[in-house]
Amino acid sequence: MLRWLIGGGREPQGLAEKSVQTLGEEQTQNPYTELLVLKGHHDIVRFLVPIDDYRFASAGDDGVVCLWNAQTGEKLFELHAHTQKITAIAAFPVAHAFEEKCHMILTAGADRAVIVWDCDNGRQIHKVSCFHSTVKCLTVLQRLDVWLSGGSDLCVWNQKLDLLCKTSHLTDSDISAMIELPKNCVAAAVGKELIILRLKSSKDGTEWDVFEVKRLLDHQDNILSLISISDLTFATGSHVGELIVWDALDWTMQAYECNWDASLHVDPQQEIKLSHSQNKISIQHLASDEKCVFAAVGKGIYVYNLQMKRVIAFQRTAHDSTVLHITKVPNRQLISCSEDGSVRIWELREKQQLTAEPVPSGFFGIWGFGRATKQANNTAKKAPESTTVYSLDLTGDLIGHSSAVQMFLYFGEHGLATCSADHLIILWKDGEQESRLRSLMLFHKLEQSEDLQLGI
Repeated sequence: MLRWLIGGGREPQGLAEKSVQTLGEEQTQNPYTELLVLKGHHDIVRFLVPIDDYRFASAGDDGVVCLWNAQTGEKLFELHAHTQKITAIAAFPVAHAFEEKCHMILTAGADRAVIVWDCDNGRQIHKVSCFHSTVKCLTVLQRLDVWLSGGSDLCVWNQKLDLLCKTSHLTDSDISAMIELPKNCVAAAVGKELIILRLKSSKDGTEWDVFEVKRLLDHQDNILSLISISDLTFATGSHVGELIVWDALDWTMQAYECNWDASLHVDPQQEIKLSHSQNKISIQHLASDEKCVFAAVGKGIYVYNLQMKRVIAFQRTAHDSTVLHITKVPNRQLISCSEDGSVRIWELREKQQLTAEPVPSGFFGIWGFGRATKQANNTAKKAPESTTVYSLDLTGDLIGHSSAVQMFLYFGEHGLATCSADHLIILWKDGEQESRLRSLMLFHKLEQSEDLQLGI
């Protein structure tokens, strides 16, 4: 186990970086003070997928799939079968009647093959290589006990890799992402179009069909992120910074946001100067806790409240480069990672701000502009009211990777797993918790030793 020295490795390199929040050497609110470096890949590691509460799989451009123990960092299995890079991966837990749940993973590669693996023994179960193009995404529909592959078309498969049905050629673009919707429907992102498809099966499950229901053409550019928010809503984010929240039942638009700077009803002293170049407003990733959508927009991160239908907190320059992944974790914290090689921890904080009168609607009213002649009278007549102001404050900066951090997984008490273009996976551990565990193990060994001596 290595002890990580917090605070080093990041120096300002230009004027643009001065706006990025930094922490001193004493990161008192950052629990991740120890790390384990996991070596198993020899090219970019792009994917991490959880298998259960303590295991996960990694995959990337070397075509290798590794299974890891998140608690100890032990490499459980190294799976070799793909001849080119991995393009998609998904976990497929299966529970048979009167049997324990078994865990499988699906992997798709640029070799136009999809393989089913048994996570408990590391063996290849099935392989299919009949695809006309590379599979870009995999989605498991546990309720229907089938899984979908998306590329130039959408295919529906069972556990044994029997092809149940497929769509005809949808568009000139490939399917880049899919999510499950109610009523046996699926939303598929194809370029800038969102296609709703419905699955239908016979009562005995022997005959299946998939057909297009509707096309949503509201995005102006390619959809880069597609997430499920709840059973009733889902969201999409595009290359030009469009966030759309959809009704999952009738597929109507519930909310739309693209002008991020105009929606920022926050501290007026903060300088808001968003660039309009597409690479700086592109939504690379979305996450949600059903109350808010957390958006990685260019170099920044934004918290969009679904009830208020506006941004309530943001960091316009959260990283030095494009943010690739964002997730909400317990204790009102967010974690983000970036092309700059860093992983950063943020806390969403709220404070009560006293106002002389109820906050009216409208941008100028929010900051109390207008009606200046009446303000003194209103202040005298009404007791001060409070409004909630939110902020995103940096509480941890994890510098361990030497290249872009592609994504991460949060394992609660077992820590945080990150993967990078530097070919490495890092397990970040809570230093205090790990120290307690080592002390308990030592005391346990001493007790065993004393028991053995007394027995002799």
